Amino acid sequence: MKTFNENTTLANFNAWSGAVDTQNAILEARKGDDFDSLIEDLYPDGLSETQLNDILWFEEEWIFESLGMKEEAEEEN
Repeated sequence: MKTFNENTTLANFNAWSGAVDTQNAILEARKGDDFDSLIEDLYPDGLSETQLNDILWFEEEWIFESLGMKEEAEEEN
């Protein structure tokens, strides 16, 4: 089942576990639309909820860097 498509956004995705912190950080930085575009470009056919959650959970540094949030991620560490 493909989940993330033109009808799904980061804001309405129900992340779980470690992905929640990354999702919140992106939304608080007002980068949700940028993240949506990034994922749509990388996965034009969509991806599953688990794939999206894993990206948010395990690729936080790459996401922040891709969205221009690298400095914020470094400040938290």
